[in-house]
Amino acid sequence: MRATDVPLSIYIHIPFCSVRCGYCAFNTYTNMEQLIPAYVDAVCRELGAVGATNPHEAAHSVYFGGGTPSLLTARQIDRMLRKINESFALSDDVEISLEANPDNLEFGYLQALRSLGINRLSIGMQSANTDILRLFDRQHDLQAVSDAIDAARRAGFENVNLDVIFGSPGETLADWRQTVGTLMEFAPEHISMYGLELKGGTDLRQRVDAGDLPRPDDDDFADMYELAADAFERQGYQHYEISNWRRADRQCRHNLQYWRNEPYIGVGAGAHGYAGGIRYSTVAAPPRYIGAMVDARDKSQPFPLSPAVAKHKLVSPADDLYETVMMGLRLTQEGIARSQFKKRFNDDFVSMFREPIERLQLLGLIEVSAERVRLSEQGRLLSNGIIRQIVELISE
Repeated sequence: MRATDVPLSIYIHIPFCSVRCGYCAFNTYTNMEQLIPAYVDAVCRELGAVGATNPHEAAHSVYFGGGTPSLLTARQIDRMLRKINESFALSDDVEISLEANPDNLEFGYLQALRSLGINRLSIGMQSANTDILRLFDRQHDLQAVSDAIDAARRAGFENVNLDVIFGSPGETLADWRQTVGTLMEFAPEHISMYGLELKGGTDLRQRVDAGDLPRPDDDDFADMYELAADAFERQGYQHYEISNWRRADRQCRHNLQYWRNEPYIGVGAGAHGYAGGIRYSTVAAPPRYIGAMVDARDKSQPFPLSPAVAKHKLVSPADDLYETVMMGLRLTQEGIARSQFKKRFNDDFVSMFREPIERLQLLGLIEVSAERVRLSEQGRLLSNGIIRQIVELISE
């Protein structure tokens, strides 16, 4: 295949969890830890299969997500990293991230991960409030978070992200202020902050729908978001994506790949990928995923597909435009870079969406310059509605 100099990102999904969180709608499974050795074998086979047809000259980020990747042993993670190095040309400054729960992070384990080249750790703090952690079915407490961060620092991790969630049923502004204050004391290099989404099929959604828990209020969401954003800014964090803040040069390279609608491969059960003009997803259930890779040991597929792919489609120009706008406007500083947009779509972004952009600009919700179009500070609170007004024109 023709080589391309567009750097690639690699996502590895680890779907195993000790306990399923009450808000979780991701492809995760409990009581399947016995499958982990066979699963690691299957992931290595899939990495090799995709790597054999990869046209990209370099991969510049690797992300172990889940689920709970930290349930795996350091040796199992080492096996996958070795296969990645065999199958892809990693850049010298590759970012390698791993998601982890704070309740199973010990110094020796973290030291082993750091020695393998993992240089970014994402810890699921979620809240500083014990009652909220129990509501979420989280197995850790605040002391576990503190101990995990201390162990990570001693192990040599200089790039730590903390995940937090706001707007849980019954959470007060005082509760959230406590979480934000504690978060600032931990001083992570990166913060991911998400408003709780009550996804269908989750335990929390069922309890709210049944009236057992109060439904979160939109005004409270806005107040909590602004409280945290102000606190982060005062502590020197830059707000670079709707839900993400970072210290200098600590933006998540892997997630920027998604927000810029650039190519990435997804490996593992239920993973999603976008590369070679194709969007795809793999089979979701771990036993079926393992079986697919065992049964198709000698079958090759064109890039970026593998024998584990369940669905795939060629991305149309309209789909590509939709994803680029939808994701790009989430970048609060970068926004839609007009020169790059024109190079990709052979048209100017403002000219293409002139009517809604002019209307939103008059309302003070969007900023337009010769270089870029981005949401204003006021517009960030209404990001979903603003983006929808623009992308709705794509399907017309």
